[in-house]
This record gives sequence, structure tokens and C-alpha cells, in this order.
Amino acid sequence: MMVERTTYDRVRERRVSHRVEAKTTAGQVEPQRGKPQDLVLAFLGSVVLDRFDDRPVPTRVFLNLLGRLGVSDVAARATLSRMAQRGLLARRRVGRETAFTLTDRSREVLREGEDRILSHTPFDHAGDVWTLLAFSLPESRRDVRHRLRTRLSWAGFGPLRDGLWIAPGTVDVTALLRDLPEIADDEAVGAFSAVPRPPARVDAMIRKAWALPQLRAAHEEFLRRWEGTEPEPETLPQLARLLADWIRLLRTDPGLPAAHLAADWPAARSTAAFHGLHDRIESPAIAEFAALLDP
Repeated sequence: MMVERTTYDRVRERRVSHRVEAKTTAGQVEPQRGKPQDLVLAFLGSVVLDRFDDRPVPTRVFLNLLGRLGVSDVAARATLSRMAQRGLLARRRVGRETAFTLTDRSREVLREGEDRILSHTPFDHAGDVWTLLAFSLPESRRDVRHRLRTRLSWAGFGPLRDGLWIAPGTVDVTALLRDLPEIADDEAVGAFSAVPRPPARVDAMIRKAWALPQLRAAHEEFLRRWEGTEPEPETLPQLARLLADWIRLLRTDPGLPAAHLAADWPAARSTAAFHGLHDRIESPAIAEFAALLDP
């Protein structure tokens, strides 16, 4: 559905925010949580991709779904237009209706990292391997430096020191920098995999590169919203909200080694909460969407 640890990151140039919203009871319209494009992408990746690829989705279906997620018709139409301009959707005329289909680019974006999204161990990294990326960009290239730092943050890297960023596991840096041509072939940027050796202290390295209280808070926010939540009568908007929140959490927590985290680290609870609800609402949500396509 999306690149590992960089879900939707190539089409959304902003940092992750953690907004606090109260749960709502079934049948209520929830205040908008997250950007409409995140909700659309979550819906497309979980329901449309590989199931309804050959079916144009009428504008009325998007308006129906986003309206139940607290997005106005004006904002929904503007989101669809922007996504079409960016090559993520293609407009079609179906009779008297305007509809949208997936594009090659959106399929690529949605498939990236699909394994991690549905994994039962999405925050685990086998072994002690870390990916290190070093760069040295002068002040005259400040804009490029900023874009690189932002991209690294999205991809789960943390700054160990100025110009040296690290991430757990093995990261495909070539794919990460593919749409940053001014950086991808730059000799000022280098990446390699490594295993920490004494006197390196992994615990201290993690605390320096990542704000662990903020990562924990992101998990606790997800759990507050979703742990113990029951399926709602309208499962399609619930599925879109769940996946958008889950993808945001996967982007926030790179999956730091459990051996170096507190025993009560909440990643396993978050995973159980996601699958506990997702596995119950996916099929009825798909059926609900099919009914919207053919009213």
C-alpha cells in the first residue's frame, strides 16, 4: 500500500502531527481528523486497489465518504482536483457523472510498504543492523538540505549528530531518494549499513536520535482512539479513519529495537488494537463501498 516507513510520504510534504480528538459513538459524524488526502489514500489503498481497479469511482461516492468523515463538499472536491493534478487520480466521464480512477503513480504509491501495514510485527527489526546516512551540504544548498532532512524524518531516520542520521534495519535509500534527483546522485550524500560495536551504546544513541516520550505519546493516542473500539454500523468511514491513523503511527515510530525500550513499550498493544478492529470491518466496508458504486 505504501513505502515502508514512508507511507504516502512522496505525495505529502509535511511533518506528522498528533491531533487529539474524542471518540464518537456510532452514527455520529466525527470532526475531521487528518488531511482529506490522507483519508482518500487510506480508502483507495484498502478498498479500491486490487478489488475495483477497473471501476471508476464517481465523485458522489467520494463526497459521501468524506462527508461522513467531517470533510465539506468544497474541501473534498478541492482534494480530488489536487490529487488529479498530481497524477494520483485520473478524471473520467461516466455518463453524466464525473468519476476518478487510479493511475500508475497512485498504484505504485499505494503498494509501497503494504507488507508493513498489514504485518503483525510492524515495529520489529530483526538483527542489530542500522542504516546510516551521512551528508554534507553547504549553506548555499539550504533548501536541498531541508528537503533531505524532512524526507529522512518521514522515513524513520533520527539525527545522531549534524549530517549523520540513522534508522533501524536496512532502508532502501535509493528508493527513498528516487524523487529527489538533486540529492540521489550527489557525492555529498552517502549511505551504508552497520552493526554497533563497543564502546557504542545503542540505548544512548536511540535517546539522542529520537524523542521517545513523543513516540510513546503517539502510540497512546492511537490506543485511546482505537483500543477496544467496536465496529460501527457504517464500517467504510471507520476503516478509512483507522487506516489513516495507523499509517500515521507507522510513519512516526520507525520500529526501534525492543531490547532497548521500556518493558511496557506500547507498540504491541497498538498492533493488536489495529488488527483486532481491521480484521472485523474490512469485509463489510468493502461490501458497503460496492453498494455505493451500484446504488
